[in-house]
Amino acid sequence: MKLGLTLAIPAILLAGASKAADAPAVVTSIKPIHSLVSAIMQGAGTPELIVDGAASPHTYNLKPSDASALQNAKVIFWVGPGLEAFLEKPLESLGSGATIAELEDAPGLVKLKFREGGAFEPHDDGDEAEAGHEHEEAGHEEAGHEEAGHDHDAHAEGEHDDGHGEFDTHLWLNPMNAKALAAEITTTLVAADPANALTYQANAKALDEKIDALDKEITGIVAPVKDKPFIVFHDAYQYFEHRYAVRVAGSITVSPETMPGAERISEIHKKVGDLGATCVFAEPQFEPRLVNVVIEGTDAKAGVLDPEAATLEAGPDLYFTLMRGIANSMKDCLSRES
Repeated sequence: MKLGLTLAIPAILLAGASKAADAPAVVTSIKPIHSLVSAIMQGAGTPELIVDGAASPHTYNLKPSDASALQNAKVIFWVGPGLEAFLEKPLESLGSGATIAELEDAPGLVKLKFREGGAFEPHDDGDEAEAGHEHEEAGHEEAGHEEAGHDHDAHAEGEHDDGHGEFDTHLWLNPMNAKALAAEITTTLVAADPANALTYQANAKALDEKIDALDKEITGIVAPVKDKPFIVFHDAYQYFEHRYAVRVAGSITVSPETMPGAERISEIHKKVGDLGATCVFAEPQFEPRLVNVVIEGTDAKAGVLDPEAATLEAGPDLYFTLMRGIANSMKDCLSRES
């Protein structure tokens, strides 16, 4: 009898250890999404990532290895055609055998429409931008999230728009959106892989709590500088801006696929001077020398923000490193003396 029990124990352990091998093949598009999926899959499997290294989804070209991964995938996570346009047609052909989760359709997301022009309209600079932030809070409280102590975006409800290309797709830069994305990722994984459902659900609960703690931490980091206006390379920061009431005054270009002309550069240069913008932020993948042109002859400083995690190592902790990095970069640059 004792011998039987002794033999049974290793068998049970081996069965548990084999679960990771039994997890379905999961593919993710970009690093922030890969990070959330990785955190939820810990102990069950590891997702593959398409846009790795310093590549950007705005300019990415699919490689043969990516095509093979999509063809073999059982579950594919992407934001949607508004961000990863390069994936739209390949998913129709190569991803036909997979469950495809288009995360821009996740329930509970706050979606913000694209702004027009690099120099934003006046209501995005000053009191009005901060005044309506309670709207997002109300929407999330109805969904079961407590957001005490935060002011949120006036546009949050009423812009839950399902039209592709009509809203800013950098959704993860609001941690409450990250929580909504994680919930949809969990639901998708549980349906695709019921054997590991308990692992996914436990990881998702821990992730949810960790994101709440991150949200409070970032609020504290940016609080001393949130009233100082700054310019960004492209308009990717609305979700962070409205969550934390920081003052993004404009962008050098609306989309990084299109480099700004001399007129746009002149317009932003003038705005930096007129507003007394204290920082102009470049991004690692895109023409940082343009920032030097914009700040020339002004008191503004140059900084770097990395909204798509181009410089970060992929993995479950990346999302937290990304968000802290943005907050700390803003604080460091905006705190510098002229």
